[in-house]
Amino acid sequence: MYESKNEPLLSRREFALRMLLHIVWAMMVVLSVVLIGVFAHLWLETHVSWQDALLNTALIVGGIGPYIVPTTMGGKIFFSLYGIFIGLMFVATLSLILAPIAHRIIHVFHMDDEAAE
Repeated sequence: MYESKNEPLLSRREFALRMLLHIVWAMMVVLSVVLIGVFAHLWLETHVSWQDALLNTALIVGGIGPYIVPTTMGGKIFFSLYGIFIGLMFVATLSLILAPIAHRIIHVFHMDDEAAE
């Protein structure tokens, strides 16, 4: 996917496109995580409207915590596991965005080492 250390550094335009692609992938991950939370909220907590389910899920994903505490046993178990899942998805999303930057920095360092020899 990325260029090897023997290949030249990407131009700024190509790097910007790569970053845009990674940001789009990260947004798709966030959207899918929010949709999972909303649908689970609607399925497990039948008294909640879709607007409240979206608000509650957005607050959980944002790290603030639930606005509406689940009342059913299934809802409590799901949202306990969902909170752990959100933590993992935060790390995955952050790595999706930072991977091209880290690769470019390492690539530049390898180019400097080869030029010095």
